[in-house]
Amino acid sequence: MEDNKDYERDEIFTKRVKAGKRTYFFDVKATRSNDYYLTITESKRKIKDDNFYYEKHKIFLYKEDFGKFVEALQEAVGHVKNDLMPDFDFSQFDAEAETTESTNENTDKFGEDLKWD
Repeated sequence: MEDNKDYERDEIFTKRVKAGKRTYFFDVKATRSNDYYLTITESKRKIKDDNFYYEKHKIFLYKEDFGKFVEALQEAVGHVKNDLMPDFDFSQFDAEAETTESTNENTDKFGEDLKWD
């Protein structure tokens, strides 16, 4: 019974982003000592022997690295948008962002901290 309590408390927030054959999951989880961390999972749908399976890759991101991670991600995305593809219209992808799903009411509040431009 004790294990079930820890499991229920483990996942605090999740955001799913569908992208073609890939799905990205951003999950906020809690440790036993009520500390928080983020897992970023890429899940790709694959076919093997006429059956589907999912290949997953996961990154664990700890609170002390949030700022550095977001800064580096913004810098990398900005480099692609501003230096490598300055004439490309990235706004065509904005409508797709509306189709993402969340299991937390505070999705907008969380997203305010992560600005890509």
